[in-house]
Amino acid sequence: MRMIAVDAMGGDYAPEEIVKGAVDAVISDGIGVILVGSEKQVREELRKYSYPDNLISVVHASESIGMGEHPAKSVRRKKDASLVVAARLVKSGQAAAFVSAGNTGAMMAASLFELGRIPGIERPGIATVLPCPDGLPRVLIDSGANADAKARQLVQFAYLGSAFAKSVLKIEDPRVALLSVGSESSKGNEVVIEAHQLLQDAGDLNFAGNVESRELMTAGVDVVVCDGFVGNITLKAVEGIATALMGMIKEELTKNPLRAFGGILVKPGLKEMAKKMDYSEYGGAPLLGVNGISIICHGTSRARAVKNAVHYAHQAVTSDLLGMMRRGLE
Repeated sequence: MRMIAVDAMGGDYAPEEIVKGAVDAVISDGIGVILVGSEKQVREELRKYSYPDNLISVVHASESIGMGEHPAKSVRRKKDASLVVAARLVKSGQAAAFVSAGNTGAMMAASLFELGRIPGIERPGIATVLPCPDGLPRVLIDSGANADAKARQLVQFAYLGSAFAKSVLKIEDPRVALLSVGSESSKGNEVVIEAHQLLQDAGDLNFAGNVESRELMTAGVDVVVCDGFVGNITLKAVEGIATALMGMIKEELTKNPLRAFGGILVKPGLKEMAKKMDYSEYGGAPLLGVNGISIICHGTSRARAVKNAVHYAHQAVTSDLLGMMRRGLE
């Protein structure tokens, strides 16, 4: 049984929602889970549920890392923090992957310190699956791990994102694009222009050129590459605009549901739209480039998002994501 370690103390709604989500994953998908955190608190939550005893175990961690704490310093100082212990379980082979909704920076630091990097990777990148109108997933990498990146590191992100799209999203030949201010190869800053040339020369990547941010949801590509500063701003802008639009539509439908869209009742369609735009559908984003499966969840994750993140981690393990990334970088 390949177990998934879950940081039970990470996130705004820990441990209640984290434990519930993990139990839901065990019951619905039969995934084995190791809950890491205060044993007393975790077992108190577990008493609320019925589940197969052989699929859930608890590993005690006496410390936790808060959202406002300095990531690297906290990881070095708090050796028994729940997310550090979870990463250590992957390193020792007791778990196949780990999931946390805790401090993102600490999650990255723990992944790097405990697991190290895949050979050929200078910096890992966060790969976020974007919800799109056509229902097809698109990967944005890096969405927040590195504020600055060199051209060769953007190329490394392209290989990582392509491997992820192949193994986990089952896209046979992912089309990779570079996020820029124009489609022409001469557009962008010096790093983007250099990266474009390097990607063009990479014969084993299906490089589709540049895409602009307005094409992010509609361009016929599968992986969009950028540095973490641009990626994080882009991701948060998309989330904010989607939330505002959904709020506006709901308000209009509440006022007059039949007149809002030409006399057609569209409330059922609104639910489907909301589902497509919901980050909890995937539950988390993998940190690609570290020598292990590390899934970073939103700090506000509730049980449904945690359940999906555990499923996501399990899928990454069974599809041999690590092996595919290593082979792609050789």
